[in-house]
Amino acid sequence: MFLSVFDVFKIGIGPSSSHTMGPMSAANRFLELILSNDWPRPTGAHVAALKVSLHGSLAFTGIGHGTGRAVILGLVGEEPHAVDPDRMDAIIDEVERTGRVTPPGHPAYEFQPKTDLIFDKKQPLPGHANGMSFSAFDRDGRLLLKRIYYSIGGGFVVTDTELEAMRGAKKSAGDSRIPYPFASAKQMLDMARGSGLTIAQMKRANEETKMSAAELDAGLDRIWEAMSSCIDRGLKVDGIMPGGLKVKRRARAIHDKLNEEWRSNRLNPLLANDWLSVYAMAVNEENAGGGRVVTAPTNGAAGVIPATVRYYLHFHEDANQADVHNFLLTAAAIGGIIKHNASISGAEVGCQGEVGSAAAMAAAGLAAVMGGSPEQIENAAEIALEHHLGMTCDPIAGLVQVPCIERNALGAVKAVTAASLALKGDGTHFVPLDACIETMRQTGNDMSEKYKETSTGGLAVNVVEC
Repeated sequence: MFLSVFDVFKIGIGPSSSHTMGPMSAANRFLELILSNDWPRPTGAHVAALKVSLHGSLAFTGIGHGTGRAVILGLVGEEPHAVDPDRMDAIIDEVERTGRVTPPGHPAYEFQPKTDLIFDKKQPLPGHANGMSFSAFDRDGRLLLKRIYYSIGGGFVVTDTELEAMRGAKKSAGDSRIPYPFASAKQMLDMARGSGLTIAQMKRANEETKMSAAELDAGLDRIWEAMSSCIDRGLKVDGIMPGGLKVKRRARAIHDKLNEEWRSNRLNPLLANDWLSVYAMAVNEENAGGGRVVTAPTNGAAGVIPATVRYYLHFHEDANQADVHNFLLTAAAIGGIIKHNASISGAEVGCQGEVGSAAAMAAAGLAAVMGGSPEQIENAAEIALEHHLGMTCDPIAGLVQVPCIERNALGAVKAVTAASLALKGDGTHFVPLDACIETMRQTGNDMSEKYKETSTGGLAVNVVEC
């Protein structure tokens, strides 16, 4: 099993990897398909109009998560990693005014967002909770092409046929070109013992079958730069976040107070936790505002890993850039195992799959750079994930704000605590990480749909929207 570190960590925009980045990427894929010869195009037929329907969780929370906006942006050719957040409103206004999208390399297509973008809450699609249907028509309204896509978490998008192939591939042999094709934590530990390598070293060896060492390091540097820049932006901006809840940004004010305490040398036993929390909040306030973030492994959980890395750099004087690389490689190894055996999608398993997975990844990364053995690293990930089991995804008004922002702060605190506990042991522990991941999968399957990113249960219905 091989999932690249750059599949786990993808640069994009907020507020949601599955509900914003995924639909934008699906629209990109549909545009590519229209231009290709991979569909039975009738002789002389030309696409003149497009329609999109959103299903399941995308329909229930799509407005709050910016799904409709993302589809429009994708249909004009914008991509998650490259779109300028400052231009998005103008692009969408132009489409709504003209009733057309004109992506590069295409003719203009009719697309009226009010009628051609449907939030279908009645009919879920069978493959996944985040389903989308894209259709293309000729000038006479004849259907020429239709494709179903699923946004399966972390910005990953697959067709219905690809989803079935993925599920079948879980039972097949791994890529023979990968030297350490671990698909479970047990396999990972066995390979580490057999090779004498760390988890980061095995992950690096796998990545270097696809790219050079220099390309890998440069890519890791880009990922960390994007994460770090997101923290910095979040610490400088205040005001009210969009969406109607009138939630105030708090990271800047908290950061200013912490800087005052830092300069005064006043004793504060909570200082490390406070810095850790404000870093996470800064990222997720940026995410809620539609800013540029990195899936880690999702946008809704994007603050946990950057906060833990910045915390390590802040409080450990020997920390260096090589540590950042090893942290991200280790975290990606754990994230790949979780995604392969369970899910990182809040719409599929609740927030245990988002913040819980992020905390497990962050705990593993921190334990690694603190000198932990593979067994201690696996233990750290298990502790962090275990104490997120059963966590629901219940965003108020479908916005990635409450409880999501603070939930990232607490996820980072749990990650650091889990790493600390694991490093004080010898790596032996009662519950294996694989068992914890399987428990998360089963818990997600048993969880009521109203607690899985539909905003029809939990805090979403017990707090009055103001």
